[in-house]
Order: sequence, then C-alpha cells, then structure tokens
Amino acid sequence: MIVLITGASHTGKTALAQKLLEKYHYPYLSIDHLKMGLIRSGNTTLTPMSEDEALTDYLWPIVCGMIKTAIENKQNLIVEGCYIPFDWPKDFDEEYLNHIKYHCLVMSENYINRHFQDVMKFANVVENRLDDEDCTKESMLKDNARILELCRSHAVEYIFIDEEYQVDVEL
Repeated sequence: MIVLITGASHTGKTALAQKLLEKYHYPYLSIDHLKMGLIRSGNTTLTPMSEDEALTDYLWPIVCGMIKTAIENKQNLIVEGCYIPFDWPKDFDEEYLNHIKYHCLVMSENYINRHFQDVMKFANVVENRLDDEDCTKESMLKDNARILELCRSHAVEYIFIDEEYQVDVEL
C-alpha cells in the first residue's frame, strides 16, 4: 500500500505520516527531505525558495518512480509533502492506482481563524521549521483556499479540517 499525503503548509502532513508510521510500521518518505538532499548535493540548480511548480516538476518524476518501484516490490510506503500534483493519477496505470491511497489535508477559513495560534504551536512537533516567520494567518488562509479550489477542480478527495483537528486515516 502506498499512502500519499499532501495539502497546504502547516496542515499536519508530517504529523499524520508519523502517526501512520507508528500505527502501521510503514516507512515514510518526506518529499521535503528529498528536495533538500538534491539541492544540497548540487544535483539541481533549484533552491528551497524556488517556485512550488518548478520543484514539483523536478521532484514528482523521481517520487513517482520510487512509488512504482515500491508497488512492484510489494512494499508499503507513506509519501508526504506538498509537491504531489493534483493530477497525479495520470502518471500511473490502473495496476498501480489500485495500490495507492491519496489524502489531501485542507483547513477551513473558520478553523484557521479560530486556531491559528494552536497551529503555530504545533508546527515543530515532528520537524524543526526554519522558515516559520513567513507563515501568517493571511498566507495560511490564502494557501488553504487555493488547495481547496485545486481539490475541487481536479475532483480529488480531501480531508476538510473545520471544527476541530480530527485527522485519522485507516488503511
């Protein structure tokens, strides 16, 4: 089983991946770690500040190949990060799609307005974020609204976080 976890920044993608690792003992791949490894090794001219679209275009084919290899070897893998395109199914034949579960996390405007400070308190639960000074309530509202619109326009399922943060995935 391959589990894809994506969504807006600060929605708990890494925390959910960690929770699934602990519950199911599936290894997980952080696309951010892959990104930084490729950047720091000099294997790309992209930087951490490059546009998300450019990073997705570079990283997704690599991640896609890793997913196919895991499926072919009957291995489980959790893949989390914001560099999963919304049209991701086009890159897989049906035989692969049967082994992939997709989860996109989106916070409502209501949730962000009521819980922004709580979200920021939990931002470093699993990993140290070095760029959190750029995260504002306004940027979070804008990013989540954009992700929600992309989910709807691509007709992909999403986990909508509205009243309280209750994200639990059964595999």
